[in-house]
Amino acid sequence: MLSRFRDGLALLTGAFVFYTAATGPFESLIQRAIFLALVVCLGLAVYPLGHGRRWRPLGLAIDLAAAGISLVACGYIVVNYDEIMTNLPWATSLDMVLTAGLVISVLEVSRRAVGIIFPVLVVIGLTYALLGNHLPGALAHRGFDGAFVTETIFLGDLGIWGMLTGVAATVIASFVLFGSLLLHTGGGQSFMDLAMRIGGRQAGGAAKIATIASGLFGMISGSAVANVATTGNFTIPMMKRLGYPPAFAAAVEAVASSGGQIAPPIMGAAAFVMAEILGVSYLKIIAAAVVPALLFYLSVFVTVHIVSVRKNLKLVPTDELPAWSAILAPRRVLPILAALGGVGIGVFLGRSVATAAFYGVVGLLIAFAATSAGKMPVRQMLKLILNGVSDAGKGMVIIGVLLAGAQILVSMINMTGIGVTLSSMIVSMAGDSVPLVALIVGGVCLIMGMGLPTTAAYVLVAAVLAPAMTAVGIDPLAAHLFVFYFATISVITPPVCVAVFVGAGIAQTNWLPAAFEAVRLGAVTYVVPFLLLLYPGMTAQGGLLDLGDALLSGLVLVIAIPAILSGQRLFAIRSLDFAVLGICIALAVWPQPVAPLIAGLLLALSWHFGKPRRLALETA
Repeated sequence: MLSRFRDGLALLTGAFVFYTAATGPFESLIQRAIFLALVVCLGLAVYPLGHGRRWRPLGLAIDLAAAGISLVACGYIVVNYDEIMTNLPWATSLDMVLTAGLVISVLEVSRRAVGIIFPVLVVIGLTYALLGNHLPGALAHRGFDGAFVTETIFLGDLGIWGMLTGVAATVIASFVLFGSLLLHTGGGQSFMDLAMRIGGRQAGGAAKIATIASGLFGMISGSAVANVATTGNFTIPMMKRLGYPPAFAAAVEAVASSGGQIAPPIMGAAAFVMAEILGVSYLKIIAAAVVPALLFYLSVFVTVHIVSVRKNLKLVPTDELPAWSAILAPRRVLPILAALGGVGIGVFLGRSVATAAFYGVVGLLIAFAATSAGKMPVRQMLKLILNGVSDAGKGMVIIGVLLAGAQILVSMINMTGIGVTLSSMIVSMAGDSVPLVALIVGGVCLIMGMGLPTTAAYVLVAAVLAPAMTAVGIDPLAAHLFVFYFATISVITPPVCVAVFVGAGIAQTNWLPAAFEAVRLGAVTYVVPFLLLLYPGMTAQGGLLDLGDALLSGLVLVIAIPAILSGQRLFAIRSLDFAVLGICIALAVWPQPVAPLIAGLLLALSWHFGKPRRLALETA
């Protein structure tokens, strides 16, 4: 009974998103209220309280009460939309009850979906808004009562109905639907087969398969942890079967999956949120993220290759690799091309991003039906499509409740001014020094992002820490990408490296060695954000020379950092190798026009002139 209700509600949520992507959204608060009502109710059904336990009847009563008050609260907004937007009403006792009920329901669903850390942060924000006037010193604010907090959160478009919820209810939901349908209609298997064919017969083939597959899945996924759980169940056992160390296998999957969160076009849904916060086009965000994403995956490839050659890790047997003819068959390729072509046409015609996603879905469905007709029963085709819509609806639960909760937290940060206060404290502590501000902000981002999903982590650090960077003259786009990257890589950074936890669980190994392997594999990611501040070309700004400087600097780091961490030989004299690689890294991060070129030449010449000694040692 619950299963059918859950699937029906998921289909209804997916249908609502599909309809509004096609025809355009309703009025802002109406669109957001309907969407939030759907995802909260669906979340309560997907994550039932006390499921499988004796006290489930009590859990069911709590779930029904939460669903009821959420529906009433969201319905109240729909009915009173005109009154709220034109008259800015004072909060009544009923408003405060509805606000409390809706906020508790949203936080409870987010607790069940992603854990306790995020709801606790929101509760801290609410508590600070209500009681922060009692704190000493600079952290104190003027004080706000329950009625004012209710008006901010519930009776306007700054609180729970604000911009983040709006992005979730339109653009992000549309792309969740697009990605889910793409995976369910064969795109997922195509990604995996393509990864196997490209990486399987190279040194460290199974690890490179994991890197490629996780990157492809991660590009359309909203969660690094979910990505590890999906692709890792295939790639990690394959690596272990071929003799790869379990900790290494877990680390490769965790790092590659986290990299998908910084890779266009979705960037864990943060790309859409960033575009709204900065007031720039989505395409500008994507263009700015291309070079750092390429450098990240290239660095993982280089590290995997060095480790694989040194440890003589096995290739994937040829008979386990899919044939190119199967991978490039029209029924496999055309739906993907039609989906991407539909999105491209929508963007080219100047449609909204959500409508472009709708075009992509339509192109995908038409191509899937055309290429599967006669080869697959109609009933099976419909089942795959409905499963895709249903899974999309369930995926929207996490995005919806997280961004609604994040919007509450951001509204409290803005209302109390704590974001400005903390930014001022950081700038004062660093003495207006850009490098020092960047170091402090990067470290705080790693801490604040721990245990949080990508989008929630970005929203939090963007509200609190990005202003500190712009205050010392850093370009806003570079500042937001900087805090986003550091918040994202917290999933592989000890001690709360949740992506590593999942990977280590699949590999059946201790998480601590896996975490250290993950830090080594993803080491370049800790440096790339600083390149964003040094080289405008890293974010696709400036001219061709700026882009060339950024690429050359990044390529040197991509080779030198993995080499120095993995013990790669240049002259086969450890101290000399370490010194040369260290000089290359220093030159690469020195923001002078010729420095990256000198670093590149030094690295290339060292590799060339050290070859005879390396060969002599290998044959000895």
